[in-house]
Amino acid sequence: MFRFADPHFLWLLTAVPLFAALFGLAARNRRRRLARFGCVRTLGELMPEVSAGRILLKFIVFCTAFALLALAAARPQFGSKLREEKSQGVEMMFVVDISNSMLAEDFEPNRLERTKYAIDKLFDGLRQDRVGLVVFAGEPKVQLPITSDYRMAKAFARRIDPSLVAVQGTAVGKALEQALLAFSSETEASRSRVVVLITDGENHEDDAIAVAERAAAQGIRIYTIGIGTPEGAPIRIDGDFIKDDKGDMVVSKLNEEMLSRIAGITEGAYVRATKQSIGLDEIVGSINRLEQSELAAVRFEEYNEQYQYLLAAALLLLVVELLLLDRRNPLLARFNIFAPQSGTRKS
Repeated sequence: MFRFADPHFLWLLTAVPLFAALFGLAARNRRRRLARFGCVRTLGELMPEVSAGRILLKFIVFCTAFALLALAAARPQFGSKLREEKSQGVEMMFVVDISNSMLAEDFEPNRLERTKYAIDKLFDGLRQDRVGLVVFAGEPKVQLPITSDYRMAKAFARRIDPSLVAVQGTAVGKALEQALLAFSSETEASRSRVVVLITDGENHEDDAIAVAERAAAQGIRIYTIGIGTPEGAPIRIDGDFIKDDKGDMVVSKLNEEMLSRIAGITEGAYVRATKQSIGLDEIVGSINRLEQSELAAVRFEEYNEQYQYLLAAALLLLVVELLLLDRRNPLLARFNIFAPQSGTRKS
């Protein structure tokens, strides 16, 4: 695998066409100045030491050296052999409610933003576990398949938004079913699989309890986090509060009963989020006490630096450019590659 460790230095290559333009303008101005004194061809015969070919060669050597230095600064690297790393951990599938009810502001700034912040901080503390992400409202969507790349996981978690799902609602059962299908095959035998469900628990569309029973049969624990307050809070979208058909303000309340049942069926745990803590740290601490399985991850063992070869070639060309004179050296006249070959006739 090839890559540049510092690719922003490649922008320096854009200076080469600029150098060429400036060189062309300088050559044009030089010919104009010579033309003031007479015929350029005649003046050239009067100045046999001057060599336009040498000037051009010096410029080409300089531009080549500059380009090589830019490439060396970008640090080209080749990946060495692949290595399969083994680690002990579990697979955690986060199932996050992104329905409109998660925009209620009983948590600052709202339930969904507070959840995203907690997940982002949690990923900073993980080391060997694999994580995945399912978002849902009226329908589920796999936002991130199971991975050990926490940097990518954080990037996907930050992009969680209600617009990711076209159908609004709160189908907890469908979301859990999608999460069960999203695990990798490696942990099927060891059953080191957990689902972390984060929602306000307002499920109006399917039977989440039946899916929880199926998860328990597969050895998958479901940990639930209830985010919200029992008294509830209104939902505001684009500055306006949502109202029902009667014109009354819609208030989203936390449904703890269903979340507790789901966790109990699968021998997981239920935690009610507070304004100080969503509860992810407590749940992950409990998960870490579970039986962990051996997870494999294929990585590049290391990258071999290649910049030194480009740097050496660039320095050599710069030395050549310094030694190459604009004028012909009388001592080296017989080796002058720019002089007309003997036997050639000028027309």
